[in-house]
Amino acid sequence: MGITKTTGFSEEVNYMAEVLKALGHPARLSIMQYLANSPSCICNDIVMELPLAQPTISRHLSELKRVGLIQGEISGKNICYCINAEKWSEALQFLETITVALSKTKQC
Repeated sequence: MGITKTTGFSEEVNYMAEVLKALGHPARLSIMQYLANSPSCICNDIVMELPLAQPTISRHLSELKRVGLIQGEISGKNICYCINAEKWSEALQFLETITVALSKTKQC
C-alpha cells in the first residue's frame, strides 16, 4: 500500500482523517466507550475489560493519545487515561458540518 497523499488538503481535514483512522479499529472504539463510562482509569483496568494483551492495549492507547483523543496522567507507576473532551468536541463539530451540509443538498 502506498503513502497517503495529504498535500493539498486543509490542516483540519488531514487532522480529522487521522482521528477517524484512529477510531477505525474496534479495540480503540471499545477503549473510548470504556473511558466515556469511567471518569479515569488505569491501563490495567482496560486490560480486564477487553480480550487483548496489555502490550496491545498500550499500543492502542498510544495511538488514541497521539491524535489527542485521550490524555494520560502519570500516577506512580500507572497512567490514568481519560477522554480529551475538547478534541472529541472538535471531531463531533467537524462531522456536524458535514451532516448540516448533507441536510441542505439534494442527494442521489
